[in-house]
Amino acid sequence: MSAPLLEVRDLKMHFPVKSGFFSRTKARNFAVDGVNLSINPGETLGLVGESGCGKSTLGRCISRLYQPTAGEILFKDANLAGMSHRQLLPYRQNIQMIFQDPMESLNARHTVGEILEEPFLIHGIGNAQTRRQSVSKLLDTVGLPGRSASRYPFEFSGGQRQRIGIARAIALKPELIICDEPVSALDVSIQSQILNLLMELQKEFNLAYLFIAHDLAVVKHISDRVAIMYLGKIVEQASSNEIYHRPFHPYTQSLISAIPIPDPHHSATRILLKGDVPSPISPPPGCAFHTRCPKASESCQRDVPILKTVAPEHIAACHFAEAP
Repeated sequence: MSAPLLEVRDLKMHFPVKSGFFSRTKARNFAVDGVNLSINPGETLGLVGESGCGKSTLGRCISRLYQPTAGEILFKDANLAGMSHRQLLPYRQNIQMIFQDPMESLNARHTVGEILEEPFLIHGIGNAQTRRQSVSKLLDTVGLPGRSASRYPFEFSGGQRQRIGIARAIALKPELIICDEPVSALDVSIQSQILNLLMELQKEFNLAYLFIAHDLAVVKHISDRVAIMYLGKIVEQASSNEIYHRPFHPYTQSLISAIPIPDPHHSATRILLKGDVPSPISPPPGCAFHTRCPKASESCQRDVPILKTVAPEHIAACHFAEAP
């Protein structure tokens, strides 16, 4: 088995919460609190969880849009977490992002050609002629006509703008792309087209994806492995097929039960969670999920569960992890 392309060790991102006239730090938001994961070359790791669980923050830490509070981000054994912006520059070619809202992530004042040419300019790649050729090739790769280069982002539909965002992400031939809910802002009819494009590009360029989403049906379609995140921590991780057929953690079981099944004769049993997600500023003691868990006991309120092997290549953080 090949070495992981990316390995994250005990990664933490704690945002200071400031208040008062002097803006003193009164508390901390534990957005990402001790995450461990790895991604192999050419693999897709799906990252699933409710809004506010820290998925996007984790992606931005890995891409070093955020400076993490603690932990390691090992990309080909190089620790990106402690690097300066100058040291990070050559690695940024290999780690790119696709953002959720393509309109917000594209500069409305630039033409598509200028947007796609910018990565080459930043890294000093090619001359004016070769850059124009590269832009034309990128547009063709993502299924847009060459004349798109002279147009502005507002002249395109949402799906077309996301294709432009994908073209920008693959411009420098990266090895890892962090997809931050890349289809959640699109119409259902367009989502499948973008997902198919991402999978085609993965095969063509041997790309690795960290695919962040809250739609488990989408994640199941594209992912090799799936990690479930709750309140800044990974609570379960396994292969896509394994986690959908044998979820061990009660939170994962609840998420899986919410996936709609297109069969009018099938009566699924929903596992409804009580209460709301606790605040990451003051997470509950013990297991963070115990305030909503139907199986919670006194030990859950007191002791923090650790990720343990519950089946081959399947880990879960629960005191009473058991197959449904």
